[in-house]
Amino acid sequence: MSTIIKQLSKFKVVPVIAIDKAEDILPLGKVLVENGLPVAEITFRSEAAVDAIRLLRNAYPEMLIGAGTVLNREQAIAAKEAGATFVVSPGFNPNTVKACHEIGIEIIPGVNNPSTIEAALEMGITSLKFFPAEASGGINMLKSLLAPYGDIQIMPTGGINTSNINDYLAIPRVIACGGSWMVDKEMIARGEWDKIALLTKEAVELVR
Repeated sequence: MSTIIKQLSKFKVVPVIAIDKAEDILPLGKVLVENGLPVAEITFRSEAAVDAIRLLRNAYPEMLIGAGTVLNREQAIAAKEAGATFVVSPGFNPNTVKACHEIGIEIIPGVNNPSTIEAALEMGITSLKFFPAEASGGINMLKSLLAPYGDIQIMPTGGINTSNINDYLAIPRVIACGGSWMVDKEMIARGEWDKIALLTKEAVELVR
């Protein structure tokens, strides 16, 4: 188990962040760190992602920072150069995986069926993202996928919330879950830091 996977398994919940204004990551990062969740997956769903990763890395050097929704080699390189610790992708793209191997950054690619799991195993990857978790069959599907593959570890993401996160975490070899309920994009845009702080603190207590 890699150092990054060990860290993720300690946190158990990973805030998945979509952000429109890069500067918003600084008060958001402060809230996450101060409320016991010094980890973030900043998604490449907006043009602010690279700047946000760079700002957060400079402000909180010890924070575990991932780049999410990384779809190609160029984004993987940009993520690493900005200071990301690891990369997460929605699907399994061999070219993106190769790029991450070449530049020396860990990738957690998305899978939701046996074929993509086996493709990942073929490239030496055993830490995977189950995505979109709920839409792909949820708990029952994940248990079925894990059964034949004893070496893989999974991070479910997609439809995870306070009502089901502990059900996922109770499954052996689920290392952590990605979730966005505590870092909702609209709350970030409105600067509702106190509300985000409360939800973050509750999330940490929920999975403790």
